Amino acid sequence: MAFLFDSFENWKQYSIQHNMPLHQIVLEYERTQKGRSEKDTWEGLDNAWQVMKEAVRTGLEEDMTSRSGMINNGAKKVYRYPTAVLSVEFQQLIARALAAKEVNSCMGRVVAAPTAGASGIMPGVLYTLQDIHRIDDQKILEAMLIAAGIALIMEQKASIAGAVGGCQAETGTAAAMGSGAIVYCLGGDTDQIFNAVAITVQCM
Repeated sequence: MAFLFDSFENWKQYSIQHNMPLHQIVLEYERTQKGRSEKDTWEGLDNAWQVMKEAVRTGLEEDMTSRSGMINNGAKKVYRYPTAVLSVEFQQLIARALAAKEVNSCMGRVVAAPTAGASGIMPGVLYTLQDIHRIDDQKILEAMLIAAGIALIMEQKASIAGAVGGCQAETGTAAAMGSGAIVYCLGGDTDQIFNAVAITVQCM
């Protein structure tokens, strides 16, 4: 099944031919290519989601000053700033993404999504999405599977490594993963999910 994740077209066609939702195909990939049972995959996703939420809360509630001093509680400053430039929700999303990133910079526990350097984007997006739309955890976990499939394709078509493609390879991929997750959670179909990914990559 590895070939499925060399293009969005193959992923889409497999979904149509086998009448399988996108996230279920990623589950099948984990089982056949990685040897992980469906139960183990769901448990791993749930653990990752808990770590993401914990990183957001830690970054907003605890002291986040790095040894170098370059990180100095910036997330809290954004979160508490009295004037929202675009909207309060967007301000919160940015603050939450920064919070998880600062936890990484201060040697805390994060989820590499897809890398540690970009570890704030998916938590910021998913945490805020759930907060605004009251999306249940199961839907979030399914969105994380779709995001993983997006990252697999990005890794093969370009790179997710900052050492290879610069910071854009990491944060651009994470933003694309987040876009796909948002559209899925809000009821978008396959084309809409993949279009969101493409628009994000173009803009990044």
